[in-house]
Amino acid sequence: MIDEQHNPWTTLSSRDIYQNPWIKVREDKVLNPRGGEGIYGVVSMKNKAIGIIPVDDEGYTYLVGQYRYALNEYSWEIPMGGGLIENDLLESAKRELQEETGFTAARWTNICRLHTSNSVTDEEGFVFLAQELTAGETAFEDTEELHIKRVPFSEAVRMALNNEITDAISVAGILKAAFILGVK
Repeated sequence: MIDEQHNPWTTLSSRDIYQNPWIKVREDKVLNPRGGEGIYGVVSMKNKAIGIIPVDDEGYTYLVGQYRYALNEYSWEIPMGGGLIENDLLESAKRELQEETGFTAARWTNICRLHTSNSVTDEEGFVFLAQELTAGETAFEDTEELHIKRVPFSEAVRMALNNEITDAISVAGILKAAFILGVK
């Protein structure tokens, strides 16, 4: 029988290597599950990742395109951003949707909780389905040069399945929303 609560790793020491307003990197000296000594690097996030899938009354969604510095490539994604760990997830989602698309939504559903790369980071993400949309003005941050694309939700599903959308939160959220909405 598997004991899912048992941690087979032993942390011998831990030291912070680097931090900025968004992340902290630490290096731990460890004993691995077989007893061997080694190091483990962990990237700790100072925010929760928040993704939003806005779906309008006609069955369209809105994707956000931007150049991603770390990847050195352009990326189509669902609207998303960070919410301070201590902040309410829904309030962070509402803020991000308005900032990146201009929309507000009357109906919200938290559809997904995920870990983006759990072998190296503690990042926790949440995806919300936003419906009954009302248009408004965007409020892009200084670091954002965004393009907004309205597509049938089924097209967003196709893009996720064909690797045209590769962001993990976007793919997971779109596929989960497709299941919930009954879209193929």
